[in-house]
Amino acid sequence: MRFSFKLLLWTLVVMAIAFGLGGAYFVNYVFETSMARETGQALEESSILRFAFETAALNAPAKYDVLPDRTIGQIAYNLAGGDGGRMLRILDEQGAVIYGSEGAEGDGRLVEQTDEEHNAYQVVRREERYLIQACMQVDVLDRTLYLETMRDVSEVFKERALGFTVYRRMTVVMLILGTFIMHGISSWLTRPIRLLTRATKRMAQGEYGYRARKVSSDELGQLTQDFNQMANALEENIGKLEEELRAREDFVGAFAHELKTPLTAIIGYADMLRSRRLDEEKSFLSANYIYTEGKRLEAMSFRLLEIIVTKRSQIQPRMIEAAYLFQYLQDMYANDRTMTFLFQCGDGKVWADPDLIRSVLMNLIDNACKASEPGGAVWISGQRLEGGYRFFVEDQGIGIPREEQDKITKAFYMVDKSRSRSRNGAGLGLALCAEILALHDSRLEIQSEVGQGTRMSFWLPDPKKDGL
Repeated sequence: MRFSFKLLLWTLVVMAIAFGLGGAYFVNYVFETSMARETGQALEESSILRFAFETAALNAPAKYDVLPDRTIGQIAYNLAGGDGGRMLRILDEQGAVIYGSEGAEGDGRLVEQTDEEHNAYQVVRREERYLIQACMQVDVLDRTLYLETMRDVSEVFKERALGFTVYRRMTVVMLILGTFIMHGISSWLTRPIRLLTRATKRMAQGEYGYRARKVSSDELGQLTQDFNQMANALEENIGKLEEELRAREDFVGAFAHELKTPLTAIIGYADMLRSRRLDEEKSFLSANYIYTEGKRLEAMSFRLLEIIVTKRSQIQPRMIEAAYLFQYLQDMYANDRTMTFLFQCGDGKVWADPDLIRSVLMNLIDNACKASEPGGAVWISGQRLEGGYRFFVEDQGIGIPREEQDKITKAFYMVDKSRSRSRNGAGLGLALCAEILALHDSRLEIQSEVGQGTRMSFWLPDPKKDGL
């Protein structure tokens, strides 16, 4: 059952109970008030008749020492107004009826409850009529008599029945009107929930960009806003996962392609050496191709292993002199006569893992060499700035197109594949650099113009102080 229908149903149940209890209380309250008024009037009328009876008895002839029943009956007849007048009865000391007007009947129980200080009354029903029967004690001429009067209160009971009928009809009408009104209110109140449900279904069907419309500013509106924020985070995470999946597929495809090229050369030249007799020069050339492509596979496997290990490792940085890194690089490339290396070391210390940062600098230098013509120059410099140290590696090589600069740190991505393969490149060096710099809370910054060269730099921040 829908929530709006539940809300409507329970509202109608509460309304029905409230109207029923409220109507019963109201009608009964009016009835009891009317009955109290009628009872008071009946007792007051009985008191007046008792006074009139006592007065008439005192005016009776003095020859009677005890008021006879005949005289009592005559007085009662006169008080009753003759035939068809008031309904009253006069009973003697034993409860026997001395006089009773037409319609005045009773069982005598009120006599037992009546004395000089207490009057009694009861409501009796006769067919379709309701009567208040009141009883009072009358003391005249040494006799104790009982005066019973009856007052018709059928109209009060009819009004009560009519009140219940009218209230039931009004309750039905109010419930019908309340059904339409509450249906509209419940639909309005539950509209944010329906919009959230629709958004959930659309997102479950793959529409991750769909958002629920906020239509209120209450708790449901806040829930809608929180849901949309959750959907934004979910969409972002799904986008990242899809991007990672595409990157992984691209990685596998590039890796398979990079394996295929050297393996094809190795298998081809190996088959040539196996299947035919070659002269010494061709045999050497074939073996050299096999060796070169094998070294390329070895370098690629080492780089892949370094990337995997770097992603899973924890660095142990420490403060080291920048001059130590530059001296290592100068010693490393001192015997390389194919390129010109210019080192400019800025004074200061660096917060880093020295082995990993040396690997970053060496990969950047190797890339600069591959991008440059033989005999070209590569500048390696450093500068101490406030809050950290910045390294630069520059060349005057072929440069990198602007649209390619955001992609070159991906594994196996090469701007000029033929040039990179000819120099045993596999597109893994910059990917390794990016992973290492990420461990140092840094990233590779690239400035390049096609045909004018490339400047790569990265920033190593100083360690954060405690409490900052």
